[in-house]
Amino acid sequence: MAQPGGGPPRHRQRRAAAGAAEGRAGGADQGLLRAAGGRLQNDHKALMKQVEEALHQLHAREKEKHAKDEAEALAEAMSQSQNLPQAFAKVNTVTPGSPASISGLQVDDEIVEFGSVNVNNFQNLQNIATVVQHSEGRPLSVTVIRSGKKVHVGLTPKRWAGKGLLGCNIIPLQR
Repeated sequence: MAQPGGGPPRHRQRRAAAGAAEGRAGGADQGLLRAAGGRLQNDHKALMKQVEEALHQLHAREKEKHAKDEAEALAEAMSQSQNLPQAFAKVNTVTPGSPASISGLQVDDEIVEFGSVNVNNFQNLQNIATVVQHSEGRPLSVTVIRSGKKVHVGLTPKRWAGKGLLGCNIIPLQR
């Protein structure tokens, strides 16, 4: 509605006056806001730099820890392999379904004890053949090195559908 004097309504006049006052005051506020925004941006940059540095330190520590763990594992593996007894023979074939297969003997097992035969008294494969013949039907204790670990196997030499009493082939190791 128009005022009797022909101007805009009073509520519009008041709003316009308030807007003009805000505009004048707003200029000063805008400067303060820009300065605060600049400080916030600088603070954010500094904070992000601290986060980045902390992440670099964290990853460096993890890398050092991983390298140390690997070195310890290698040292432990080396000490275990040094503590393993010396093998004198190796299994180079195992027939499926044979007494050797059933006992768990595997190809590439290195024999360190076969009944009473060990590295100290082993002379040739005839030593093993003699133990096998005298142990037919009775379990023998066989100790092998498999994948760097000492493994015990109970092997009972006996007649089966295949050749021999064991069903495996053993070759002497050249040391």
